[in-house]
Amino acid sequence: MKSLLLAAIMLVLMPFMALAQDGPVQTVLQSQRALIEKSSRKTIAPAIDALVASELPQMQMVLETWQAKELYQRKSDGLFFAGHKNSDKTFTLVDLDAGSDVGVFAKKELKQLKPNSGVRAMIASALVQFQLMDPDRAKRLAALVSLERDPSAQLLEPLRASIAEEADAEVLLRKARLERLMTIGFDADPVERIAAIEEMAGDLGLDFRATLNPILTTKQVVGVKDVAPKGNIAAQLVPGSDALTHAEAYALLVDVGLAAPRVSKEDRDAALKSHINGGRVGGFPVAQLSTETSRDAAYDALAADGKVPARPTDAEIEARLEAHQFYEIYDEPAKEVTAAAAAALAKSETRVGASQALDLGLDALSLSSIYFLAAIGLAITFGVMGVINMAHGEFIMMGAYTGYVVQQFVPNHTLSIVVAVPLAFAVTFAAGIALERLVIRWLYHRPLETLLATFGVSIALQQLAKNIFGTQARPLTSPAWLDGAWIINDVVSISYIRIAIFVLALLFLGLFLFIMKRTRLGLETRAVTQNSRMAASMGINPDRVNMLTFGLGSGIAGIAGVAIGLFAKVTSEMGSDYIVQSFMTVVVGGVGNIFGTLAGAAMIGGFQKGVEWLNPSNTLAAQTYMIVFIIIFIQFRPRGIIALKGRAAGD
Repeated sequence: MKSLLLAAIMLVLMPFMALAQDGPVQTVLQSQRALIEKSSRKTIAPAIDALVASELPQMQMVLETWQAKELYQRKSDGLFFAGHKNSDKTFTLVDLDAGSDVGVFAKKELKQLKPNSGVRAMIASALVQFQLMDPDRAKRLAALVSLERDPSAQLLEPLRASIAEEADAEVLLRKARLERLMTIGFDADPVERIAAIEEMAGDLGLDFRATLNPILTTKQVVGVKDVAPKGNIAAQLVPGSDALTHAEAYALLVDVGLAAPRVSKEDRDAALKSHINGGRVGGFPVAQLSTETSRDAAYDALAADGKVPARPTDAEIEARLEAHQFYEIYDEPAKEVTAAAAAALAKSETRVGASQALDLGLDALSLSSIYFLAAIGLAITFGVMGVINMAHGEFIMMGAYTGYVVQQFVPNHTLSIVVAVPLAFAVTFAAGIALERLVIRWLYHRPLETLLATFGVSIALQQLAKNIFGTQARPLTSPAWLDGAWIINDVVSISYIRIAIFVLALLFLGLFLFIMKRTRLGLETRAVTQNSRMAASMGINPDRVNMLTFGLGSGIAGIAGVAIGLFAKVTSEMGSDYIVQSFMTVVVGGVGNIFGTLAGAAMIGGFQKGVEWLNPSNTLAAQTYMIVFIIIFIQFRPRGIIALKGRAAGD
């Protein structure tokens, strides 16, 4: 009885269900049924175009459903539906016109449409014009990304229409820029294109330059002498110039059928071999064909008999070249557009060059800050005290490892750096005091012995670090607020870590000047530097001053290690990467002078970045050239940029 009732209800509802399933969306889909069922990238374009051209409001949902592989076809009648899989492995179908549920069907009754990646990409492109005005901001941004990646002329008008309705400032800015770029590339009105080009002239964006480049592409063509070819001429080319060699010019003539092709030596020799008859070819004995001249003569004889194509002579080639003119023709037919594009590109390239120079300067400043941080402690121990401390790099390494250890106990990266900086100073200050008391104090005024002793200490500290932390690099994570970079434009940017190191270098410079100029330790250090005996007679303890000064230089190296460890690998050998540059910075700047150290860091950092810019694929060469430059520089200015009078200067 129940089944009869259900059957009766179905008979009553079937006309209405058929009406719902035979709406305009279904009609369009059925008209493209064969192509949709095949879903081939090569043939699907007309079907997608038909769906878009229908301008039905449901088509965005249909395309998104198809792209998501949730479009199903009912096998019984070939109708298309949106489908949702149920927990019992059945599928609920939704009418694409009305959006209402059609019923529940078994998997065997349906065919799922699974477009491949190529078809999905085409659907995504078609969705752009719908998504540009979608209420969902994320979808509008996704549409812009898709359009930026693959712009097309037919989407220019939908983009323009969406700008008037856009309320989000960021999205509106991106839409406006993309509209200008697409106007340059696709607008049919040259006046509109020129206006857009002039509006964006000088822009540094890669997208702008990439849009201009196709407008300025050229092809080489051949014209009859004294008769200019049709088209937008970019330049006339002279055979034999850098722009067009004789061989290239003649090849153009051959390509358009205005000259006979050259016969290569390989083709000539192959033709000669194929025509050997009775030990002779072209009337010449094979044994006599040992020179290029004799082979050419034999080939010409064959050509005279019509057996091989004639070989153009040099005179014939020159005559052909003389009878024709060669041009570069813009692919873009409008002269006004190419002129505006060339002027805009030149302006952009000028600004790009200036920005690249600024970017190089920032890189050099950043590297100089790193070298200054690494060398400032050495400027005290070597520059002021005259002690050659080869273990200075290991104090940098100790500071970096101190920061790593702190982060194991303090998970907050900002707080861990705040704790690590004074702790690294304390650890390396104590290590410096210990080294000075145990080793250095017995070796003053004996530079060779000091160098050897501290070199041994350097090796011992490296091995100790390997035993404690292993040989793998340890991470020293920077705070989140130091992530990323300050982007000035598409060419110039500098990471926040590099900016922080530059600020830290300035702080150290101020701290050093304060200590040396405003504290008792600084006064005593300067006195001992100038004349230790006179300082001792005035009640200053040179031994104590040396100890504290060495400890101060070592402590500053530890803080530098924390800063350097934020962007460089923290290993037992990291100090070795900076010890040579530190010594060079101090020596070039002027031994014992903090401003000399600053000048030396700027010179070395700037020179190294300059060489790397000239030869970006070989940073080792940059360091080699830098060392050679420093050797030459020292020959002319042995006391450095800013010479110091006193003990440290050898007086």
